[in-house]
Amino acid sequence: MFDTLALASLPAEDEALRPAIREIAAQAIADMPIDRRARSWQGFDADFTRRLGQAGFLGLNLPKAYGGHDRGPFARFVVVEELLSAGAPVAAHWIADRQSAPLILNFGTEAQREFYIPRICKGEALFCIGMSEPGSGSDLASVRTRAERTDKGWVVNGQKIWTTNSMHSDYMIALLRTSGTSEDRHKGLSQLIIDLKAPGVTVRPIVDLTGDAHFAEVFLENVELGEDALIGNEGDGWKQVTAELAFERSGPERIYSSVVLLDAWVRHLQAVGRAGDATAALVGGFTARLATLRAMSIACTARLALGESPVVEASLVKDLGTSFEQELPNAIGDDLAAHPDEAVDADLYRALLYVSQIAPSFSLRGGTREILRGIIARGLGLR
Repeated sequence: MFDTLALASLPAEDEALRPAIREIAAQAIADMPIDRRARSWQGFDADFTRRLGQAGFLGLNLPKAYGGHDRGPFARFVVVEELLSAGAPVAAHWIADRQSAPLILNFGTEAQREFYIPRICKGEALFCIGMSEPGSGSDLASVRTRAERTDKGWVVNGQKIWTTNSMHSDYMIALLRTSGTSEDRHKGLSQLIIDLKAPGVTVRPIVDLTGDAHFAEVFLENVELGEDALIGNEGDGWKQVTAELAFERSGPERIYSSVVLLDAWVRHLQAVGRAGDATAALVGGFTARLATLRAMSIACTARLALGESPVVEASLVKDLGTSFEQELPNAIGDDLAAHPDEAVDADLYRALLYVSQIAPSFSLRGGTREILRGIIARGLGLR
């Protein structure tokens, strides 16, 4: 059931991280135009990820015994907020730091923890997530890709799609069917770690409307894995994925996809000296919504810091945050079109075009709006 989100504040010791991470982010974007900074989510830069690892900004909420820093979810909130606000390229470490490492920590074997987590904290092991499949939409329970037991471990056959940055990653944590059929829904699903360099793995990039290719299809043909590829217990995959998605849906990344564009537009308004009531109301409205969403995200982070899994609350943040992020480029485009006599910087136009084109995907990644509202409805006892 849904519990009321209690307001929370970021601890002073975590706020103290801002100057250092802000400086690193500023160095990373020093020569970047606005439209590239607007690609922060999709900005893949393995060298920058390793710099973050060397500076101690990866694995903040992971134990020191595995190369982490024992700082907790609030520290990661501060770092992510600064990186996205600047438009730094975060894609290389995004999934590993946010989802894969906590998943392995909570459900993996000691050998898995010792092997993977220190490398993630150094920015040296890059992960993608294999959940979606062709023809399944957001219905993860209809997984058909199978992992069959063998004398040596597992053999995997099937296909994954929309696997973000799998063409650049080292490993994929895949949700696979280890028993039963797709009609069994949540039963018989397990998570396995797949080395993307293993024989039988083929990755084909998918070019999107913006001309970028951060999504890909992954084909798995008789891919042999060791027994140690299994994360957690066989058949517990659905429970593990549900907990994992709470990390994915609750963080500041769900409200800052368009913030570089918002900042650029506000600077444009300041440059042209436009400050009428209508403009003030528009800017104020978006600012108020952003502040509210940020407070909700911090409240979710507080629940994570207590060791809880705020599945319903995270779904609320993601649903409302996605709506905010998608409305922003439309409103900015309408505003600029309504003032054709204003000189608009070409960089701002390019950023607007990019965010407008990519924004429809915001309500797909991490769970569609329909899936999220189903989770929320169940949490409220409405279904």
